Amino acid sequence: MTVAADTRAAVRERPFLETALRAGVVNYTAAARVLDVGDTEAVAAALRRYAEAADEYSPPKTDASVSMRSGIGRSDDNSNGLFSVGDTCFAADGGDLTAIVAEGDVEPGVLEPVLGRLRTADIGVEAAAAGDGYLAVVVGRRDGADAVRAVEGSLGQATH
Repeated sequence: MTVAADTRAAVRERPFLETALRAGVVNYTAAARVLDVGDTEAVAAALRRYAEAADEYSPPKTDASVSMRSGIGRSDDNSNGLFSVGDTCFAADGGDLTAIVAEGDVEPGVLEPVLGRLRTADIGVEAAAAGDGYLAVVVGRRDGADAVRAVEGSLGQATH
């Protein structure tokens, strides 16, 4: 493989770097050192070309309704649940968790920035799911209000 191909492959293994390249906020030499796929100058040049060819980063902006639902817990009955992950259903059953739900103009791809925003806000996520028009994340009860602000912010909405 060429240095350029090795660099592209290394970037694809690190989605955060691809986003940063698209946003134009990368120190190419430092990124080349981190990737460690060849001569630093050649990799930095390949990263520049990658960034120039990539679509410009555009954060998600949605027209979705974001709400907080308290009393969420794990349930065996998925007929009345918010969502299921494997054999685990999350439902309003008086549990000690909180769900943040976005409904409307929401695509599954927005789950990535939502989870990233929650991670940087130091909010632990118990479970998450997204489908066309629906996104839900389950967090601890005490993190509910901060999680609403984080989800709204990651969806490009004004936070309260």
